[in-house]
Amino acid sequence: MSGKTKTEIAIYAVVCLAILLVPLFLDDAFLLNKYARYLVLGMLAIALSLSWGYAGILNLGQATTFGLGSYCMAMALKLKTIPVHTGSDGLPDFMVWNNVAELPWFWKPFYSMSFGVAAGILIPVLFAALLGWFMFRGRVTGVYAAITTLAAMVVVQLLIIDQQAYTGGFNGITDLAQFDVAGFAFDAYGPAIYYLVAICLTASLFVALAITKSKAGLIVQAIRDEEDRVRFFGYDVALYKIFIFSVSGAIAGLAGMLYTIVMEFASPTFLGVPISLSVVIWVAVGGRQSLLGAMLGALVVTGMQGALSESETFLDSWTLIMGLLFVLVVLFLPKGIAGAVETIAGRFERRRVLARRRSKRADAVGTARHLESLP
Repeated sequence: MSGKTKTEIAIYAVVCLAILLVPLFLDDAFLLNKYARYLVLGMLAIALSLSWGYAGILNLGQATTFGLGSYCMAMALKLKTIPVHTGSDGLPDFMVWNNVAELPWFWKPFYSMSFGVAAGILIPVLFAALLGWFMFRGRVTGVYAAITTLAAMVVVQLLIIDQQAYTGGFNGITDLAQFDVAGFAFDAYGPAIYYLVAICLTASLFVALAITKSKAGLIVQAIRDEEDRVRFFGYDVALYKIFIFSVSGAIAGLAGMLYTIVMEFASPTFLGVPISLSVVIWVAVGGRQSLLGAMLGALVVTGMQGALSESETFLDSWTLIMGLLFVLVVLFLPKGIAGAVETIAGRFERRRVLARRRSKRADAVGTARHLESLP
């Protein structure tokens, strides 16, 4: 393991530790819930950084896997509630309103929370793998891949809205039970859910980092830079792209499940164009070729967005300010905040190395002169 990697791991660990310590200094249920939401969105930024920054796949439909994970968790939590309006078999309320006679077959496995959690990761992975198989086996790249992911997201969103009797349509799935593990309930406004999100964020960050440092991760980065050359060396380029695209989908699916637990509902807006484009902005601001930078970019931008939108002074102009911020970052920080920090750190390192060389050279000259002065 190189010194740079050790330093990188240490920085990641310090940031994650700082995130985990927040509840010790904050005794406000509303703020804990809000910060937990920001952390979830940070996970979504990590997912996009993995596919865009490291593999060169701009996924404009990242919200698809996020939304699928969200709906899987919502279905499992919905079946644990005691609905106000129920049919003979305890149907979810929106099914009763739409005259559904019995629970559809694809809802029944979600009586098991374990199945719901597994589905929240596996279904996004299967979706990403299937979409990736069609795109990358067909050598769809660049802007065409971005448009394909965006189109797929719109199709899935319209499908969910259209099937109102089974998905809740525009209203989504609401009135959910609390998520619990072995009888321990995670209150959406308690410190437990914050810790759950923070731990999942830490795990996602380090898993993604480990992948980028592995042989597969290095090949993916080589594909990003010189796809044809990697193919010439005999590597299955499409397979590696599908792999990283699926891992990105898994992280986004996990983030979607956590978002439903924190927000206490699932909505088709979770699969919308606005959130997908927002993720691109977060990652661009933070630095797409840095997992930590992308995550911090999401925290900074969503934090600023929340503060400005809640302020009476900026109530009508906060979107303009956020747009201006994005334009400035793209113009003056093309590699994002992480790229700027890396450039500054590189300059300091070069100066330190030059200073050390000059010191050694001065010592050598001094020693030579001393030897020449000896009789």
